[in-house]
Amino acid sequence: MSEAAASGGPPETALSEGPTDDEPVLGRPGLPFNRRAPYMMGLLGGLGLLTAYALGQIVVTISGVIIQIVVALFIAAGLDPAVRFLERRGLRRSAAVLVVIVAVLAVIALFVFALAPVIADQVTSIGKNAPDWLHSLQNNQRIRDLDDQYHFIDKLQDFVTGGNFVSEVFGGVLGVGLAVLGALLNAFVITVMTLYFLASFQTIKSAIYHLAPASRRDRVSKLGDRIFEGIGGYVSGAFVIALCAGLSSLLLLLVIGMSKYAVALAFVVMVTDVIPMIGATIGAVIVTAICFSNSIQTAIIAAIFYIAYQQLENYVIYPRVMSRSVEIPGVLTVIAALVGASLLGVVGALLAIPTAAAILMLVREVFVRAQDER
Repeated sequence: MSEAAASGGPPETALSEGPTDDEPVLGRPGLPFNRRAPYMMGLLGGLGLLTAYALGQIVVTISGVIIQIVVALFIAAGLDPAVRFLERRGLRRSAAVLVVIVAVLAVIALFVFALAPVIADQVTSIGKNAPDWLHSLQNNQRIRDLDDQYHFIDKLQDFVTGGNFVSEVFGGVLGVGLAVLGALLNAFVITVMTLYFLASFQTIKSAIYHLAPASRRDRVSKLGDRIFEGIGGYVSGAFVIALCAGLSSLLLLLVIGMSKYAVALAFVVMVTDVIPMIGATIGAVIVTAICFSNSIQTAIIAAIFYIAYQQLENYVIYPRVMSRSVEIPGVLTVIAALVGASLLGVVGALLAIPTAAAILMLVREVFVRAQDER
């Protein structure tokens, strides 16, 4: 027996017999990576940039769908007061939603069917009368002097009488058809989503509110209800203002002898007046242009009427109707509409004002109040 064995020490072959009790089978783990090392920081930063870029590309790709969802939710919030009004009258929510959706679709159908015959008739009339109008312009001395320098009347006459007037203006039959088809598809998708959102609007609001911490959920719910009520009030107020514009246009057209197209054009003015800032001008230009095809006098009367009416609407009707639903200064209304139109066009202009009102309310109730408590 060796000296090590006799003394009770470990045998000489102990290192080859395996690890001891306090050592892992696969060896001790090394030191953790230093997250502040330059390589690790660069790697994590690069992965973060790639992830952000990928998410940005995804958002850009589905931006059309996001806009459709936002528009549908906005419309649902605007129609919810009408649904709750019918519910208070004894209808079930599903039946109330169906009644409101059918009413909205009927209004859209009336707009399309009222506008299409007028456009077809007036485009034909303008095409027939355009050469006579150009000939009358040539009799004006100032116009003749300008035409002698630039020859714009001859070019305009060749363009109008060349047979491609309508196709050139509207981008061709194929372009018009694709645009109409795309608009109808978007309208169908938004209508279907609006139907789902409206049917489960309370559930959607509750799910959104539950994303907030429990300690703040009550306040978030009250602020959210205030925002949705503001959106509903804005939609209702916009409808009242548009109705006033449509009725006044109907009366004007009946007085000046445009009774043949009075109902259709008044309906067009009512629908376009919903668009903030530019909607009333668009409707006025359409009506004035069609009145011009009848006579210059009726066009002048229509132009004067709409200039005066827009002042009345901007400074009297709009402030009184919207004062209880959208609390936002006039200058912020203009800024919001301009920013929304530049970002998303007509859709952005429609969403801009209630969005600005909601942001302003949150700033007052959250940020300003927190600053006052400091």
